Formats: sequence, structure tokens, C-alpha cells
Amino acid sequence: MKTYIVIGGSSGIGFALVNLLLNSNNVINISRTKPNINNANLTHFTCDALKNELPKITHADGLIYCPGSINLKPFERLNIEDFKHDFEINVLGAVKAIQTYLPILKKGVNSSIVLFSTVATALGMPFHTSIATSKSGIEGLVKSLAAELAPNIRINAIAPTVTNTPLASKLLRNDRMVETITERHPLKKILSPEEVASMAEYLISEKAESISGQIFKLDSGIVTLKI
Repeated sequence: MKTYIVIGGSSGIGFALVNLLLNSNNVINISRTKPNINNANLTHFTCDALKNELPKITHADGLIYCPGSINLKPFERLNIEDFKHDFEINVLGAVKAIQTYLPILKKGVNSSIVLFSTVATALGMPFHTSIATSKSGIEGLVKSLAAELAPNIRINAIAPTVTNTPLASKLLRNDRMVETITERHPLKKILSPEEVASMAEYLISEKAESISGQIFKLDSGIVTLKI
């Protein structure tokens, strides 16, 4: 069995990923609240990944950093603190996690890292300046670090469109908004957390051992198709 560190596995995509990985792996979850899961293969550390020192772990074959933000405001209403906050959650938190656990990942088997971006880095969207700026930083981190860590550790990112998670609850707060957002996508669907988790599971697996430095757009066609 392999051992994976999931940061932010108590809800949303992270929770779906923890559930998926526990079928045949040991999972170490680090989050402020414990996932509502009872499984002998799950180890949980209650920790704020941004504010606290990350727990000492002696072995891991992969790291998935799930925390993110959806701070949608007109540019005129954003202040420097908004940009700093989004950058800290999305980029600096990931950097901190990677730097902390890189020594043990180097000792793992086919070790891999997965981070999360957004379709807003590729598709100009109103009110997304802060989140798109920070997630663009994630994409730069992935490409640069993939070159630096090759051939021993792979790193990739997933850039999902709107996903039905607590983080996106304001965007999906009523049926009309869900319908409007769904209709904007050529495939006429938004994502489930399980879909995104499945892609993350694939990217950390040996099936993806030739993939590194890539950004995978799970976009329901919104970036790549015009129909």
C-alpha cells in the first residue's frame, strides 16, 4: 500500500479524494477539521496548514494540496489584502507543504504531487482577477518545479471549472444560478467533486508515470469548445 498526504481533505474535492484513496492506500489527512470518515487506513492531523507548523511525517509517496479560494469581486473592490490572502492560500500554502514534505517524497516510490488551478487562468472572466492571478502562480510553480524535480518526483495540476462543493456554494446557491452556469458549458454540466478526485487519483498513480509539468483542464468544454 502507498501512503498519500492530503492537505484539506475534510470537505469538497479533498474529501472526495480521501474517500477514493482509502480503498487501497494509507491516507494522512491534514486539515482544520477531521473528515467524517471512519477507516483504519486514515490518519488525521488537526492543523491549519497556513498558520501552524505542519506535522512531522516519516513516509509518503504523494502529496495533494487541496485548499483554495473563490474570491469574486470587481477589481475596484479588491484591495491588496485580498490579493495577499488568495496568494497565501493557493500558492504559499502549497509551497510550504511541498518544502516540508519534499525530503520524504524523495524517498517514496514513484512520488507525485498534485495541485489545483482553475479554468479562469485560461479564460478571461469578470471578477476573477485575484483568484486567476494566484492560480496562475500555481501553474508557473508546477511547470518550473516539474523540471527541477525530474526524474524523481512528478508534479501536475488540475484546473477545474465550477465544481459542486461548499467552496462554490455562493455560485450555486439556487436552481436558477445552477442552470445558468450549467448552460454556459458546452457539455451542459458542472463538475462533481468525485470527477476531480478521480483525475487527481490518476495523476498520482503509476498509470501517469510519464506525465509531469502539465495543467489538466476539467472544463466541460468551456475553455476549449465553442458551439
